[in-house]
Amino acid sequence: MARTTTILIASIGLLSMSFSQSDRQTEPKAPKASTGEVFPLRTIPHDAFRPGEKLTYIVHYGFVNAGEAVVELKDSDREINGRKVWRAVGTGRSLGGFNTFYKVDDRYESYFDAEGVFPWVFIRRVSEGGYDFSQDYVYQQHKHEVVTQEKKTHKVPGSVQDMLSAFYYARTLDFSNAKKGDEFTIDCFLDDELFPLRIRYMGKETIKLRNGKYRCLKFQPVVQEGRIFKANDDLNVWITDDGNRIPVLAQAKVLVGSIKMELSSSYGLMHPLAKE
Repeated sequence: MARTTTILIASIGLLSMSFSQSDRQTEPKAPKASTGEVFPLRTIPHDAFRPGEKLTYIVHYGFVNAGEAVVELKDSDREINGRKVWRAVGTGRSLGGFNTFYKVDDRYESYFDAEGVFPWVFIRRVSEGGYDFSQDYVYQQHKHEVVTQEKKTHKVPGSVQDMLSAFYYARTLDFSNAKKGDEFTIDCFLDDELFPLRIRYMGKETIKLRNGKYRCLKFQPVVQEGRIFKANDDLNVWITDDGNRIPVLAQAKVLVGSIKMELSSSYGLMHPLAKE
């Protein structure tokens, strides 16, 4: 259950917080860079989010409130390579009776470039059912490299994302001319591997949640069928059809039931919500 919850959080990440090992797609080839070569850094216009934004989600397993996920964007006094850095923090925890047999207490931090929306530092602390591990990555974007806590260096494409910064970068994409079936790809680096997060646009829908109706754009993250999911359309994400582009619902049918992540509160948004 926790592994599937991680996939849902990844969909919201991002769309962001990570595909499981069994659902990785074919890895893209990282560019070969000359030793010491310095690459220009990306700058992209964006106004979908700002420091002070806080999004809270409730995770439902069947009819039970199983967990809570919070994604928060904070200002930072850090500068890296002369560039302004923002700090994103994502947390996930189990609730109620789920703490008895499978306690989850996860924390993710991403220090990402405010102008280019790509990460410089990623910190991951996972505690799920007694299994604990950590990851610390330094993204040397000007060198197209990622250095892990084991001091291993990996070559990566420029502006590659971590699992949390991908959530924000996905919200900068222009979907205004998207047609049903169009796919968008975000290169991510996670678990010492490079992989593409692929999302497929499925059109516009108005959905009803516990706190109201939302006008949305619907997406399906492209996953490998037959492992955790019976079919690709078993995982769906709805984001608001407004300037914020925030996910309000992620829903998955899995081999052992269903999981849903639903927006319960939002604060500090840049634009009015597309809410009826």
